[in-house]
Amino acid sequence: MRALHSEQHLTGNIGWLRASVLGANDGLLSTASLVLGVAAAHGTRSAILVAAVAGLVAGAMSMAAGEYVSVHSQADAEQAALARERQELSTNDKGEHAELAAIYVGRGLDPALADTVAAQLMAHDALGAHARDELGISETLMARPIQAAFASAAAFAAGAAIPLLVATLAPGDHMVAFVAGGSLLSLVGMGALAARAGGANVVAGAARVTFWGALAMAMTAGVGALVGTAV
Repeated sequence: MRALHSEQHLTGNIGWLRASVLGANDGLLSTASLVLGVAAAHGTRSAILVAAVAGLVAGAMSMAAGEYVSVHSQADAEQAALARERQELSTNDKGEHAELAAIYVGRGLDPALADTVAAQLMAHDALGAHARDELGISETLMARPIQAAFASAAAFAAGAAIPLLVATLAPGDHMVAFVAGGSLLSLVGMGALAARAGGANVVAGAARVTFWGALAMAMTAGVGALVGTAV
């Protein structure tokens, strides 16, 4: 029997959305903060652009490596749990059936129905049923290290390119204002886009990202000004 329609659920966006938003925000904020910090320390345009490019490359590689290691650790833990569950299914099928049925009883089914559901699901895909309902592992939310690493690096570079481009094109006397203004506007758009993609409140998402971004840039510019005065 064919399904009449296929629903689209926003939970499928969680994996790539988290990595992409984190990478883009980090790229934009760290690079904009570098630009503002070096500019506040009375750095030349050349020094500012070198710092921005170096920050883009170093940050993208750092994000990729960090995300890969982090998500790969999660993937290793998932695979170890699945291997253990596979072994238990091969040696204690009845015990695993009872365990799955008990889970469904705990969720509100009566014991007879829970036993029937567990039997049918295990006959169809025993490991998949236990992975989903006992371990909380599903295909949609399963860890994907390489995908997360590439998404983080690409998103960081895309975010970092915004203040770098603005710093390159802005008039020298107004570089700080252009970079700060352009970065804040980009943060508003990024926060709203991320919130919309995840089904959250758009205004709250945009405000949250913008507030912390403005605070980070202000603090970095303040440190740059202090260092520039002291050196």
